[in-house]
Amino acid sequence: MMDQKLQREVLNASIRDVIAAVPDMGRVMVATNAGGATHERIGSVESVVLDGASAKLSGACHDSRIDLAMVASVIADRTGRMRDKTMPKLEMQDRNGVTLFSIHVLDGPDLFEAALARFGAGTPVEPAIRERAEPGSQDIPPEDVGAVALQAIHDSGAPVSIEMRRIGLVQAWGGILPGPKPMMGFINIIAKDFHLHLTAGAVTRWRRLGDARDKELHAEGADGAVIGLVLRGEARAFAGVPHVLDMTAHG
Repeated sequence: MMDQKLQREVLNASIRDVIAAVPDMGRVMVATNAGGATHERIGSVESVVLDGASAKLSGACHDSRIDLAMVASVIADRTGRMRDKTMPKLEMQDRNGVTLFSIHVLDGPDLFEAALARFGAGTPVEPAIRERAEPGSQDIPPEDVGAVALQAIHDSGAPVSIEMRRIGLVQAWGGILPGPKPMMGFINIIAKDFHLHLTAGAVTRWRRLGDARDKELHAEGADGAVIGLVLRGEARAFAGVPHVLDMTAHG
């Protein structure tokens, strides 16, 4: 059994080299969250293209662009478990120790360890302090802005792209939106290669940008700032979405 202090370690490797090793880890989940929205792409990374200070992860199940300059350190974390299964991950952190996004390895630790072996021993760090979230309402109000929008898009039958744009990562999924599933205070979109978990009340309004044919809806939080969640598609996909501020009329 590995010593507990080595359950988390800062890798002594560049972010470029670590990202280049991700296709060797099998199925992974690239996950990021901001403003109450969690965006997850799930499956094998088929290609990593390094271009200056950016890296693109692509394949049938992935479409992510990473700003390498924003990642100051990578932590290999071996403490995660799902039921009786070990689920190691890489945490991409900024200079303040804030995790920008994580890459969870879904096929167990062997591929994870084999991919990281080339980097040698890392620097041990203390286990992360995980604050327990205060229990909130488990009910989704029928007028919830995020839930109403996702249901209207699903009902339209039009394909859309759902993006998360945040410091260090831009990640997207596209297709016909599955029906939203409310559960335990979240509105959930569940597809084979994509999950979106949106906290009830996280979205208070949408800002609409784009032209006559293609639109973008940018989610606003309670403070009126955009949270990074962006819905893109033809105008017909969003025809039934309320609580929209048309920014094209202000430009």
